[in-house]
Amino acid sequence: MRPVPKPAAPGPVPRTPQQSAPDGSAPLRLARSACALVAAAAPVLLTGYAVLTLAAGVLPVATAWLTKLVLDALADAAPLAQVVRPAMGLAAAGVALVLTGEVAQYLRAQLGREVAVTAQERLYRAVDGFVGLRRLEDPAFLDRLRLAQQSGGASPGQVLDAVLTAAGSVFTVTGFLGSLFVLSPLMTLLVTAASVPVLAAELWLSRLRARMAWDLGPVERREFFYSTLLSRMEAAKEVRLFGTGAFLRGRMVADRRAVNEARRGLDLREARVQTALGLLAALVSGGGLLWAVAAARDGRLSVGDVTIFVAAIVGVQSALASLATAFARTHQALLLFGHYTAVVDAGPDLPVPREPRTLPALRHGIELKDVWFRYSDDHPWVLRGIDLFLPHGTSLALVGLNGAGKSTLIKLICRFYDPTRGAVLWDGVDLRDTDPAALRSRLGAVFQDYMNYDMTATENIALGDISASPDHSRVAAAATRAKIAPQLAALPHGYDTLLSRIFFAGTDRDDPQTGVVLSGGQWQRLALARAFLRDRRDLMILDEPSSGLDAEAEAEIHSSLKRHRSGRTSLLISHRLGAVREADAIAVLRDGRVAELGSHDALMAAKGAYARLFALQAAGYRDTAAAHDGRQP
Repeated sequence: MRPVPKPAAPGPVPRTPQQSAPDGSAPLRLARSACALVAAAAPVLLTGYAVLTLAAGVLPVATAWLTKLVLDALADAAPLAQVVRPAMGLAAAGVALVLTGEVAQYLRAQLGREVAVTAQERLYRAVDGFVGLRRLEDPAFLDRLRLAQQSGGASPGQVLDAVLTAAGSVFTVTGFLGSLFVLSPLMTLLVTAASVPVLAAELWLSRLRARMAWDLGPVERREFFYSTLLSRMEAAKEVRLFGTGAFLRGRMVADRRAVNEARRGLDLREARVQTALGLLAALVSGGGLLWAVAAARDGRLSVGDVTIFVAAIVGVQSALASLATAFARTHQALLLFGHYTAVVDAGPDLPVPREPRTLPALRHGIELKDVWFRYSDDHPWVLRGIDLFLPHGTSLALVGLNGAGKSTLIKLICRFYDPTRGAVLWDGVDLRDTDPAALRSRLGAVFQDYMNYDMTATENIALGDISASPDHSRVAAAATRAKIAPQLAALPHGYDTLLSRIFFAGTDRDDPQTGVVLSGGQWQRLALARAFLRDRRDLMILDEPSSGLDAEAEAEIHSSLKRHRSGRTSLLISHRLGAVREADAIAVLRDGRVAELGSHDALMAAKGAYARLFALQAAGYRDTAAAHDGRQP
């Protein structure tokens, strides 16, 4: 027995060659876009939050000056009225500072929620607007989409916070620098100069953080893949039977350690930089304090002057650090927000004509005319010069070995992709000249990789034609034709039963009333019911519609399909050749080409590839039946 390979040791984070970092050259455009998103989401909340944040930048300066006035009045033994007035102002400033902070925090939380909803809606509306599948099958784009999902709701608010924090810090710095300049122009210059490396360092660190978030995308996605395999029912049987849990877990942990190691290096670098910046700030503060003490001893500064000097030194350094951090956070948030805008502003992934041609009801047929296709210039050809015609009102079956191009041909007819060369014609109209939504409204389909929706039985079926959701009779009729109606009716809540167990609370984990999980065959029947809801569409596509059913159930389904689709156009894919023998025509695909075309009888008479494959499958059935008969007493 071959040993199970050991998981790879953690190593350097790999770079995906085809991916590139987002464009960081348009920060102003991204900042405007982020602020516009926030303003559109909650303009009133934004106004209140902005006013309070800017006010918070002025209050520290006012507090420092009021403190100076109180101390100088006390030192000079001034009349009580000259002490009380600034003291009352100081108390009012303290109250205002507390109230401003609390109210601003509340408004920020509400603003963040509104922005998250708006950003999420825009993001998924953009994804839903992708005409085809190319982007969703592109790893680099999926990395960008993942970062957009993570940052889209938070980044606009972070940008706004950074902008307002920067504005408030400018107010604070301006006030304190003015105060410092009155006391010592030289110290003002030194404090300002010390802030330059702080700003540069924070911007540099923000670039490193954003670059790392991008580079770690493939590794984190792979780690998530392994964790999903270890925790999902779909893989549980094979993981346990083959004993691959330790192997998958090792790979998952190796990827996690690689990510942690990369982040540890950045944390160490950041700690060194921040330590150096902290020492610089301490030196400036210490030197300034020594000067102020000496000046006060010589009588050049009053007690109040020393107080405001110390407050100004601390306030300027703190505000400049906040300003540098705000710039750095803005830069990092904008880099991440760039992923969001790249997705939202991507537009259709397939060309959509400005004035699409009207798609007529199918009367003549669907033609593939010299169709060539490959997924990219780096991939091999999947289809090579396909010429095929599906007349209206007939059924065409596609058969062939795995990888022959059957499912790809279906994708072209649904216009999930466009042919690399050639054309797909609908009654002579090139699909590229039509509206994809109009085309798909004329199609019904069961795909090989059909969906199991964690929704009710009614919703699972009604998603085939969302307008049918309130019409229970249509849903029930589709379920009846798919031979799943009795099972659905017997569920705890009938058709309104949730077909999932992922939403239950801890207290009702074992209560079947909260959700039921169907078998594989029952899920496939639900997918068929979804398709039956659209059975009056011009073209029905059936890609392995009965692969999960037993022989008797398969025969029932195909009988129902034949009866209800009689006189309508259908396209069928199946590896079980017995299921396609009733089709009007059968096309055998091999290496991306049509190798044989004809009826079942004609292809059997030709004794080609179809006849050979059919004979192999039939022989297997005959041998099984003979063996069974031989065991009969």
